[in-house]
Amino acid sequence: MGSNVPSENNAPKALSMENLNPCVKEMEYAVRGPIVARANAIAEELKQGVKKPFNKVVKANLGDCHATGQKPITFIRQVLALVTYPEVLMKSPNFPDDAKQRAKRILDACRGYSVGSYSESPGLLAIRQDIAKYIQARDGHPSDPSHIVMSTGASDGIKSVLTLLLTGKGGTERAGFMIPVPQYPLYSAATTVYNAYPIPYYLNEDNNWSLEISELERALEEAKPNCIPRAIVIINPGNPTGQVLTRENIENVIKFALKHNLFILADEVYQHNVYAKGSEFFSFKKVMMEMGAPYNMMELASFMSASKGFMGECGYRAGFAEVINLDADVRAMFNKSISAKLCPPVSGQAVMDVIVNPPVEGEPSYQQFIKEKETVLAQLNEKAKLVTSLFNSIEGIQCNEVQGAMYAFPRILLPPKVVEAAKADGKTPDAFYCFALLEETGICTVPGSGFGEKPGTYHFRITILPQVEELKEVLGHFKDFHLNFLAKYK
Repeated sequence: MGSNVPSENNAPKALSMENLNPCVKEMEYAVRGPIVARANAIAEELKQGVKKPFNKVVKANLGDCHATGQKPITFIRQVLALVTYPEVLMKSPNFPDDAKQRAKRILDACRGYSVGSYSESPGLLAIRQDIAKYIQARDGHPSDPSHIVMSTGASDGIKSVLTLLLTGKGGTERAGFMIPVPQYPLYSAATTVYNAYPIPYYLNEDNNWSLEISELERALEEAKPNCIPRAIVIINPGNPTGQVLTRENIENVIKFALKHNLFILADEVYQHNVYAKGSEFFSFKKVMMEMGAPYNMMELASFMSASKGFMGECGYRAGFAEVINLDADVRAMFNKSISAKLCPPVSGQAVMDVIVNPPVEGEPSYQQFIKEKETVLAQLNEKAKLVTSLFNSIEGIQCNEVQGAMYAFPRILLPPKVVEAAKADGKTPDAFYCFALLEETGICTVPGSGFGEKPGTYHFRITILPQVEELKEVLGHFKDFHLNFLAKYK
């Protein structure tokens, strides 16, 4: 009987694997892929009393700060509590005046004085005004609140801009997006679902994951027969690679984009996470503006998130995009497309407002806020150095310095027998390695193949977020596993 014919116990299925959108079937998202599913299954087995060589699963696959023990910033949560339950908490002496002032500003901007109401589609104007002030203070150049669009995390904003750049055509007329390799898999996943054409350009691992213009030119020229190149994506600081671009590097990318008429998407969600001595974050907007004409008139979308930095408020799904130099008619179409989403969560917008409008010196919450912020960033700095040092002390591991962001992306030098065993098991060699690591230690990482890597090289991504003592313990277990793994396959 055909699958679409109803039986006594089954209704017909309008959607099957045969007629499902093929782009959805092809799409992959490594950081929540099969290895994470197995990690969740192991965690359940442990709860049921199944004996393992370890007592718990360590989720080192995601940049989820609070899940790994980072404490929320007090001032952020105070303002969130106040905007959520103002009837009672605004009268409470347990909340400082500066938190109440921030909450009142947000609530005054809400319809019905409630974060339960819809905001304007791009986000509450008062918050976008605060974001514009933050950007202007950061870059030293004006920012227009009407050019800021709030989003459900940076991911949603990125996809909104990518959607503008699609051609609506197939084959060689598809939009082409230049994507770094390694890259955060949001970009490859979105490109696949949108039926766009990925144009991978390789970061130079031998030069601390630098971005080289000769490689950009190579990638673009090879892709031109297959698509219409529309945009270049840059992740700075890098995910999963942890590098921080120099100002000169950024200038060269901007010149390349102008030469080839490419829209720039600057993923800058880790802008607060810079650790290495001599490294400094420069926004693409700041550099463009200071390069002067014609560069200061180029189209750019830059993205920020509440999920990273010192805040780590992943669950509130808050982000924004500043989109500059759009054609006026194109901006109208962009605003129309945003309106179809109604609005991002207003509670998330409130989180973002506190991030860009924190306590200032002289306000009652300033000292505690600065102490908490600096403590988080100092711990991340310590952990970045710890991870880099330990990996480079282990035979068969090479790891570039973690200059920024929240991850290390070490290279594993695997013996030929591992490659053979992986092939027999139907896995890539780095996935084979990461599954073995999970089964033997409970440490969940992400295979480098999920982010892209040069053929013949193998990596994994591990977050540096666990608390210092736990991270030391994790790295100790990792070292034991790795050396035993190499010995087994030599």
